[in-house]
Amino acid sequence: MLSLNATVPLSVDFHRPEDYFIFLFHIIFATSAVLLAGSVVIGISSTKSLRRQNRFIFMLNTSISDTLVGFSVYYLGLFDVQEGFPSRNGTYYILPTLLGVNVFTFLFAQFDRYVAVCYPFFYDSYITQPVAVGACVYSWVHSYSILLAMNVVPISIAAKISAFSIVALQIVVITKILMTIKLYVIARYQIGRDPPSADKENKKESLRIIVFVVISFLALWFPAFINIIVKQQRLRAVRFRNEATNLFAIMARFNALTTPAVYVWGSPALREAVKRAVWGRVCPKRKRR
Repeated sequence: MLSLNATVPLSVDFHRPEDYFIFLFHIIFATSAVLLAGSVVIGISSTKSLRRQNRFIFMLNTSISDTLVGFSVYYLGLFDVQEGFPSRNGTYYILPTLLGVNVFTFLFAQFDRYVAVCYPFFYDSYITQPVAVGACVYSWVHSYSILLAMNVVPISIAAKISAFSIVALQIVVITKILMTIKLYVIARYQIGRDPPSADKENKKESLRIIVFVVISFLALWFPAFINIIVKQQRLRAVRFRNEATNLFAIMARFNALTTPAVYVWGSPALREAVKRAVWGRVCPKRKRR
């Protein structure tokens, strides 16, 4: 593991032209993720009308995680780090677990949209803002409680916890796929029958966003997930020199950029909030004389 007194070498040795590309890519990616996801965090946090809606609370939670993922790339992508076993300059999986927070948050967001569309009266009465906030807090507590247990117990018990977590994660992924299909069917048929209204447009917008986000998340994260399962089964998995050259890990972390991008693209209200709270202040328009 990482020692405070040790100097961690860079992820590449710059002996080949592609080393410069890898190093520059991680700098650009990390900065872009921090700026975009961070802008979504500020936009939602500073807009009261958005904070009152459950769907934006889930967006806020994933965007906080994505911002931290962006910061983590400054370490995982620029220095010689290898998570897992054997670990080299690792972080005890603290940084990679940020993606696990998003897995649970997306699942809760999918259930939230499903209940909002299919059972609107129940949703308005019981799925309140504290419930949404509690689900987001749980996604952090659950993910890092398991990680804490794995780091403090003996290796034999940690291996069992890891195996159980992989099985549970498989169930979560299957559930997410089924929920995505269900939400797509709802978006295509049930909402189409509703009379035109502002509530109908909000439902269409929120369903479109969550479906796009989950599909992109699964597409980018699934190769790493499969490779982890193969490693757990002690089969011949693909191995990389470090996290900076781990193509599967890079794809998974790329969600930190695609997810907030889909949020901003799919929600005019969020786009306006980000423009007003962040970019409007950074790049103010000059008043004409």
